[in-house]
Amino acid sequence: MKTAIAFAAALAVLSLPVAANAATKHHRHHHAGYGTYARGGGQIACTQYGCIPVQRGCYARGGRTYSGMPSGFDVVVCGRSSLYGNY
Repeated sequence: MKTAIAFAAALAVLSLPVAANAATKHHRHHHAGYGTYARGGGQIACTQYGCIPVQRGCYARGGRTYSGMPSGFDVVVCGRSSLYGNY
């Protein structure tokens, strides 16, 4: 009887780390639709309306007030027009 209890206790002690290791493994699943968020390398412009990604073909530039002083915000420039301020 003592041998059976000792064997069961030893088996429980040895199986506990194996069960804990199996519970902590992360299984990665591929979810469709996450590709748009995973893109990197784009510019971010911090305008007076918040920080936004700069569209393709445009660039961020330091904004100015009407008197020509720096405004402290970025302006997005696309071609000859600007978005979110003056440049």
